Amino acid sequence: MKVILLEDVKSLGKKGEVVTASDSYARNVLFAKKLALEANNKNLNDLKLKNKHQEKVEEENLEAAKELAKKLEGLKVEVKIKTGKGGKAFGSVSTKEISAAAKDQLNLELDKKKMQLEEPIKSLGAHEVPIRLHSKVTGILQVHVSTE
Repeated sequence: MKVILLEDVKSLGKKGEVVTASDSYARNVLFAKKLALEANNKNLNDLKLKNKHQEKVEEENLEAAKELAKKLEGLKVEVKIKTGKGGKAFGSVSTKEISAAAKDQLNLELDKKKMQLEEPIKSLGAHEVPIRLHSKVTGILQVHVSTE
């Protein structure tokens, strides 16, 4: 019997796939636990429409991420840290501080978890911070670190 999986089922397939299962397994386990639907014309058509809608939403998200990446190219954020004699910094600039500065100065909501700093910024000057906006799009934000 062909079924459409509503959830990931171990050793059978992933959510949204059309797979073949034995009649008894489909009726007694998959349908009973609401893990699958019978693959009739109506359900297959609903699945196709759902997949098209999902692709459209993904495409819109990708376009929005590309626009934000272009917008980030020319923007600069100023972050201030305390320094001692000789310009040696006390502490560092983290993604949390960069996110807060972007919100204050540029009015942009940037998720600190999506900023890809290998290590916190510990020196003065200009730095480039890559921000993962989408699985296929990474934007670069210029961060200028200066003394208080």
